[in-house]
Amino acid sequence: MHVSRVFLLAIASLLLSACGESTQSVTSVANKPIQDSSTSNQVARIKVALIMKTLTNPFFVEMEKGARKAQQETGIDLQVMTASQETSIEQQIQLVENQIAAKVDAIVIAPGDSQRLVPVLKKAQDAGITIVNIDNRLLPEAVEASQMKPVPFISVNNERAAYQSAKYLVDTVYQPTEAVIIEGIRSADNANKRLHGAEKAFKENSKIKLVAKETANWKIDEAYAVAQHLFGEHPKIKLVFCANDMMAIGVIKYLQDEHRQDVLVAGFDALEEAKNAIYQGKMLVTIDQQAAQQGYQGVMAALKLLRKETVPLEIEIEAKAITAKDLK
Repeated sequence: MHVSRVFLLAIASLLLSACGESTQSVTSVANKPIQDSSTSNQVARIKVALIMKTLTNPFFVEMEKGARKAQQETGIDLQVMTASQETSIEQQIQLVENQIAAKVDAIVIAPGDSQRLVPVLKKAQDAGITIVNIDNRLLPEAVEASQMKPVPFISVNNERAAYQSAKYLVDTVYQPTEAVIIEGIRSADNANKRLHGAEKAFKENSKIKLVAKETANWKIDEAYAVAQHLFGEHPKIKLVFCANDMMAIGVIKYLQDEHRQDVLVAGFDALEEAKNAIYQGKMLVTIDQQAAQQGYQGVMAALKLLRKETVPLEIEIEAKAITAKDLK
């Protein structure tokens, strides 16, 4: 009888700890995976929701794989859901509302918009749900204005990684050359950071003239249409930086249709189709931002918070440039 009572008290203690947030402080950026010291029996009742932007982009398929790895290692109840498109912000908001109603213990989210998701995430936090932000940072000003408590953010340094990608284009230029940047969703922090990184790289070479910046909202078809418009206005474009590989693939498709082989394209995400394009000489470089690691560490961070352990407010995943020499 005594053993049974101790066991019930232990379970009750764990469930109570899963309802609260730990006090966090800003710490230095970390690169190592968060290790979990619990057994699957200890966390079997914990419910974590991973909410992503879409599964039409292979990047998020990889992110789910990382989250599933964390699930297998810990035994948590992991629910994975996405909006239909990366621009379906209202749908993503509704997904958060659904998880509040389901009374999950934690939400790990890659938000499609850096501001519009804040109010519903504040609501979730007020309901006692632990929040972990991955991939695209919630705007700190919006978080502060909402009086939402700071949450961990896990991603690459998007500005530095975009600079690295665009720099491969820059280093090929020795005579006057026109360039364009194709952006992601402009209300997304990672899109803005990648824009700034690419701009910084282009400014370092005085022979490069940035003639246009246009959004294609992360999409292949929109990037094709944007490329058609931009090359129509600026037929001398020789360099294109795309803020993700989906848009780079759209640009490459346009260039193929126009039989243009004199344009260098840089991307971001290291999708298999992009790596194949690099191998075939149709694209110069992409960035591997380790989507699976973001999903894995996001779930592990949520679990640690639920167990009242300390988690850094910023966890930086290493970004790696992928060029043809890396694919030999």
